[in-house]
Amino acid sequence: MGARVVSGIRARLEASLGRAGIGLPWWVPVGVTAFGVVLAVAAVAQRGALAPPAPIALAGLLAVVTAFVWAVTGVIVPPWLKALTVLTAVAILLSRPAVPDFAPVVLVVLAAETAAIARPLIAYSVAAASVATLAVAAARVGLVGFPVYVAAVLLGTAGGFMMRWYVRALDAERAARDAARDQAVLAERQRIAREVHDVVAHSLSITLLHLTGTRHALQQDRDVEEALEGLAEAERVGRTAMADIRRTVGLLAEAPAGTRPLPGARDIPALVERTRAAGLPVHYEQEGDLAAVPDLAGLGLYRIAQESLANIAKHGEGAPARVRLDVGTAEARLVVRNRLPAGGPPATGGSGLKGMAARAGQLGAELTAGPDGPDWVVAVGVPAGGTP
Repeated sequence: MGARVVSGIRARLEASLGRAGIGLPWWVPVGVTAFGVVLAVAAVAQRGALAPPAPIALAGLLAVVTAFVWAVTGVIVPPWLKALTVLTAVAILLSRPAVPDFAPVVLVVLAAETAAIARPLIAYSVAAASVATLAVAAARVGLVGFPVYVAAVLLGTAGGFMMRWYVRALDAERAARDAARDQAVLAERQRIAREVHDVVAHSLSITLLHLTGTRHALQQDRDVEEALEGLAEAERVGRTAMADIRRTVGLLAEAPAGTRPLPGARDIPALVERTRAAGLPVHYEQEGDLAAVPDLAGLGLYRIAQESLANIAKHGEGAPARVRLDVGTAEARLVVRNRLPAGGPPATGGSGLKGMAARAGQLGAELTAGPDGPDWVVAVGVPAGGTP
């Protein structure tokens, strides 16, 4: 029951702070208000029979009226109005000073609260009015400890401004953290989108090559056995692509979608072999130890080779392709080359080349793709010993 009440008060107070444009945590105004009310009650109790009861009761009411207003209406009064009521209450109380006196300490709390939530002009005005009230009390009724109370008011004002700076810095840090998280989420989504694009584009291209070969086998040669082999290979490529897509999309979830590792540089020869088996003539050359290529760099090289072969299958009109992978001590370099079709270079406005360029950029490399004499060449070199 008690926890429910506290939760309700907190929710109501947070809503009030939001409407008033105050960025302080809910427990700060609760603590400050409670402390101010306790000090006001103590200051009223100090006077006791030393002063007429009506003015002292009025002072006590003015000191706590803003808290009652919030309790009844849920509205936080403007800082200048609260400052006016509290200053009036303290001025009445200081007409009958006590030793030691809690009434000036109420001004310290007021100065700190105003500096934390109000405009600087209002905060400075409240601090000056508090010092003036203390000065008048010291000059007319002999308030004891005037210098100490003035120092406390100034210290409260400084503390309020420090609280204001802390809240602003905290808000800026939270905003920067949220922006960084959103940027990380966007980058991860883009990376997964590239993975899915590469898998789908390559698998569809290879599947279409198999289906085309199957159709030719049935139409021209009436070779049912060759057609069945082509269909079986197309089915295998499709199933492999579905597994890759499920694993890639599974990265969006909290748990991995499977235990199969992502492809790397050592899988490029098998990729070329599958492409060759689908009917696209591909010549492959390799030099160096593929195990020396880090996993991240190997994945990037594999995807670039996969996308390049898919583009050749779509736009190369059956022209032979050449893939060369050189792994040195400092760099692993991939070059994919094919003869340009009769109609000229393919269009470069799709997402394939952009995705390959983005992958190369993530690996600290630069991808080049374009015509080189009669050929279309895609080339990229990544650090063999790691990535930036």
